[in-house]
Amino acid sequence: MGDGNGAIRSIMEWRRGDGGPGAYNGTLMRLQQPLGDALCRLYFRLEVDGWERLPEAPCLLVGVHSGGALTMDAWTLIHAWWRHFGPDRFLHGTAHDVLMTAPGLGDYFRQVGVLPASPDAVSDALGAGYDVIVWPGGEKDSMRHWRKRDTAVLGGRTGFVRMALEQQVPIVPVATVGGHDTVFVVNEGGWIAGLAGFREVFRATRAPIVVGPPFGIAIETIPMHVPLPAKIRTEFLDPIHLDADPDRAADDDYLRGVYDEVERSIQAGMDRLAAKRRFPVFG
Repeated sequence: MGDGNGAIRSIMEWRRGDGGPGAYNGTLMRLQQPLGDALCRLYFRLEVDGWERLPEAPCLLVGVHSGGALTMDAWTLIHAWWRHFGPDRFLHGTAHDVLMTAPGLGDYFRQVGVLPASPDAVSDALGAGYDVIVWPGGEKDSMRHWRKRDTAVLGGRTGFVRMALEQQVPIVPVATVGGHDTVFVVNEGGWIAGLAGFREVFRATRAPIVVGPPFGIAIETIPMHVPLPAKIRTEFLDPIHLDADPDRAADDDYLRGVYDEVERSIQAGMDRLAAKRRFPVFG
């Protein structure tokens, strides 16, 4: 499943601030838990279902995340996982380069075990036996227009299927709604990112115009809003077990077929969860 010595080297690198499989600050995770519990219970009124569907570790979880640069549905999921499993089964989140390199925020992400959203980082963690969650849609997903808040956006990227095949781990689709009610994206800002040169500097294709406190209206590439107290609902869906032949990673038709299956599963789950919502934000 992977090179154990490589995992040890990665952990040593993380202690110098670089990140790696299994690396996180356990003291910080425990200290922030009471605040996280309060925010999940009282502010976001989080509901997470489907724990019984999770296969044994490691697995690759695949989902959508919403809310501009502050994807609270992703954060609440990671917190709920820690609360459920503790250190016995650690889940690595992933984040875009813009967030991983942001002063303060990037440092915090590394302390809580977030990995760069790169194939090497994800494959290394899976190979070392850790669960990982990815959001293939990236900024196209997190910064989509508010009208698309209940639409699964995976960005057409099949790389996650290839990684799961190569590491021979199941894929667990994750549906969630409510995160995109924590801020209102009124323009996705692709044209702004192009004019500002963000694509070349940050690999960022979106600089959305958002409406929310404290500025009212803002252009957001780094966090520029305080999340609204929207109700977030999340569900782990039935795992998808892949072909036992890792060479299928070179079969584009197979990759696309699994991608479509994952996307359909997430969309169906989002439709079910969205049907429970009566009002935006309030849930």
